[in-house]
Formats: sequence, C-alpha cells, structure tokens
Amino acid sequence: MLLPTLRTVAGCGWRLAGRGPQQSRQTPLRQWILQRGQNTVVTETGAARAPTAVTVPNAATNRIVGRWLVGCSGLVLGAVVLGGVTRLTESGLSMVDWHLVKEMKPPRTQEEWEAEFSKYQQFPEFKIMNHDMTLTEFKFIFYMEWGHRMWGRLVGLAYILPTMYFWKKGYFNRSMKTRVLGLCGFVFFQGLLGWYMVKSGLEEKPESYDVPRVSQYRLASHLGSALLLYGASLWMGLTLMLPENKLPDTRRLLQLRRFAKGTGALVFLTALSGAFVAGLDAGLVYNSFPKMGEYWIPDDLLAFSPALKNVFENPTTVQFDHRVLAIGSLAAITGLYLFSRRVHLPRRAKIAISCLTAMAYTQVALGISTLLLYVPTPLAATHQSGSVALLTFAIWVLAELRKVAK
Repeated sequence: MLLPTLRTVAGCGWRLAGRGPQQSRQTPLRQWILQRGQNTVVTETGAARAPTAVTVPNAATNRIVGRWLVGCSGLVLGAVVLGGVTRLTESGLSMVDWHLVKEMKPPRTQEEWEAEFSKYQQFPEFKIMNHDMTLTEFKFIFYMEWGHRMWGRLVGLAYILPTMYFWKKGYFNRSMKTRVLGLCGFVFFQGLLGWYMVKSGLEEKPESYDVPRVSQYRLASHLGSALLLYGASLWMGLTLMLPENKLPDTRRLLQLRRFAKGTGALVFLTALSGAFVAGLDAGLVYNSFPKMGEYWIPDDLLAFSPALKNVFENPTTVQFDHRVLAIGSLAAITGLYLFSRRVHLPRRAKIAISCLTAMAYTQVALGISTLLLYVPTPLAATHQSGSVALLTFAIWVLAELRKVAK
C-alpha cells in the first residue's frame, strides 16, 4: 500500500530532522514527501488516488456563458422589433437630442412636456407632416422612441456588467476574451450609429418637399449592425450550450454544410434589403402579387440615372429586389431541406432544418399579406420580426452542422 509507505518515510524524515543540524539540511526532500502526502486523496477502500483539479473555464462555465449570450441575443431581438415598431408608427424623430444619461428621465411636469414639444416643433417632421399634432399625440411618439432608446441601454448593461463578472471569475479563455470585448464594443458602436441615423431625419432639406425620413443607407447600416450583433451572440451562445454533433465528414455532409452557409448569407441579405424597403416606404409602391401592377418587370425599374442608383434609391427597384431575394431565399431553404433528407443527420439537426423551412414559408406568406393589405402596422411589424426569426433558425442550423475541432 502506498499510504503506509509514505507515512513510514515521512516518519523517518521527522526522526532524521531531530538528530542534528546535518540531517536537518535534507529539507527539500522532506517537503516534497509531505506535499505528496497532503495531495493524496484516500477513497473509502483505502486506495490512494491523485486529485482531479477543476479548471476554469470548463463545460459547466461554458454553459453559463452560453446562456448569458443567448439571453443577450434575445434582448437584441427585442431592440430590433421595438425599432421596427418605432419606425412604423413614425416615432423615431420625436426625440431631437441625444444624451447618454440625461434623457433616461422622461418629462414629467406639464412645463417639461411643453418644452420638449417646443423643441420638436422646430424640426422638419413637425413643420411638413405633423403641424397639427397635439401634445397628447406627441407624448405617444415620444414614449415609443424613449422606450427604444432605454431598451438599447438595457442591452448595453446586459453585455458589459456580466462580462466584467465572468472575466473576474476566469470564465473566459483568451479567444473568448477577444470575442466578448468585440461584442461590447459593437454595442457601443450600435448606439452611436442609431443617433447618426436619427440625425439624418432632423436635417433641413429646402430642395425637397418629401416626407422627412431618415437616410435609408443609415437605416440599413443600423439594422445590419444589429443583426450582426444578434447573430454573433446567438452563434457563440449556441456553440457553447449545445453538445457537438460528431458527424463524419462525408462528401454529402460537406456539401450540405456549404449549402447551409450560403443559405444563411442569403437570408441575412434579404433581411437587410428590407431596411431599404422600410426606409423608402417601398412597400406602398406596388401592392399586388405576383406581378407588380400589370407587369412582371415594371417599366420604371431603371428610372434613375446612373443605373446603380436605382438599387438603393428607386422604391420600385428596391421592392423588386426584395421580392427576388425573398423568393431566392425560399427556394434555397426548400432545396436545403430536400438535400438534408439524403444525409444521415442527428435528430436535433433535422428539427432545426424543418423549423427553418416552416418559418421560410410563413415569412413569405406574411410578406405577401403585408403587401396586399397596404402595410398595416401590426402585420408589417410581424413580418419584420419574422425576418429575425428566420435568421435565428438559419444560425441554429449552422450551429448543428458545425465542424467539430479535433
């Protein structure tokens, strides 16, 4: 037995230490023996076993971090949905200032509300479109925008405060530290980009008599960065939470994985094109399907010069492009589903692909209904939320099909 032997040797060491100065010089050996004795774990049967050290991060801490990141992605989803409703109710230009802390407290007294309303009256949206607005109506659009901005601050706190805690506890490895810092920086950038977008709708444009609206370029940038933040957080969270599917790298699986990546990119691009539709109110141009008016290809598709300008500024072209991308996404997802039936996949991966397919058909039905009914706010908000839900299922599919690091 190892334990009695250690005790015997350790006892000899104690006796040698008491014999005189010469024997007491063997201190390193005695310390090593004592340390080995202290680090030995004795089981119920008396056998000695080396201790199992608990390292951080580990599987348990990874699951905790994964749940946190998925929760953060849910908050970002809420911000995207709330931002869409804010735009649909034309509330986004009601707050004409931006202060990180000061604006967290909304007006309370009658005097404060009148002062805020007076500031709003100095900008184009009131002068051109809302010149007969009452204070009560202003309060509604103000609270919509205020709620969106406060939700954004909540998102920032949800990223930054747990990051500090998990960092201190040692839950991040070096790679995770870099990625988490990137997410926190992206949240800050997203806030600045949101104000930069709002400023474009507050500018005086004497040469234009159109309804004041934010720049569709800045709107697309704001939405696109939010979707990137959402997708990155969800991807990182799912890969930390979900057990890895140890799939053999067959030729069909490699093809399916590439197919899924291309489909996910197409879904993202389709959602981003929806920002241009929203920014130009292009959903009100042709309210028929499958044709646009009486034509499959409208004659004003290239009305602007140069031709490239039509892609981003011509409402007809923007709606046409969104239709083509949506149909392309539906076809790609359908093809992905059919191809996946020929590949041996785990049950969870099959469920993810089936959910993606069902959501794609639901999203197309929502889009067509929104178009035919002249973009009612509740249905349009549901359609915008559906685009994020579709992106969610695409990321889930990619997480299930990811290649396992060897």
